[in-house]
Amino acid sequence: MVMSRKAATEPSKQVAPRRRGPVLERAILTAALEQLSTVGWRGLTMEGVASAAQTGKAAVYRRWPSKQALATDALQAALPAVPDVPDLGSLREDLLFLVLRMREAMYSQSGLALRAVIDESDHETAHCFVRMVVEGVVEPTKHRILEVVRRGVGRGEVRPDATGDIVADVVPALMMYRSKMGGREISEHDLVEVVDQVMLPLLRP
Repeated sequence: MVMSRKAATEPSKQVAPRRRGPVLERAILTAALEQLSTVGWRGLTMEGVASAAQTGKAAVYRRWPSKQALATDALQAALPAVPDVPDLGSLREDLLFLVLRMREAMYSQSGLALRAVIDESDHETAHCFVRMVVEGVVEPTKHRILEVVRRGVGRGEVRPDATGDIVADVVPALMMYRSKMGGREISEHDLVEVVDQVMLPLLRP
């Protein structure tokens, strides 16, 4: 059989692979996270997620009845991890290591997506996400900060009475304030100043 000249020169159409189960679900969750980090909560649509995941809208709705349910699962699967802080020999170096990792998480795809949801959703919707953020990010971060502070107490670099819960709120609160009110990305230099001009004077004996 001889192929026609037209058939021989036509480009073959790319057909998206048929995916099912966990593979398709991961693709949808990845697409939802990417959409949240770029177009935000208000711009997130089930149709947009379906298109980005190369699937049908019905496949998304069968698994998640609303964009809130979809965003919750997407964010839960991608919460930025709070790393252990190695003993670097001094309070300053330990704090710098931690705050720079916090900055990386804040500006990661999942960090941007989290802030978009909290900043743009209505109060009732935001309340659901705030609990997830507090339990999955805020509390583990505060735990790491207090670990570093207690390590400093053991070295004699920190006052024994400077291990209260309020101490762990200082860096996250400053980072969020500077980000929201300052209207610009927090730089590494900003965090060096937070450590040198705020945390060390606050904690020293």
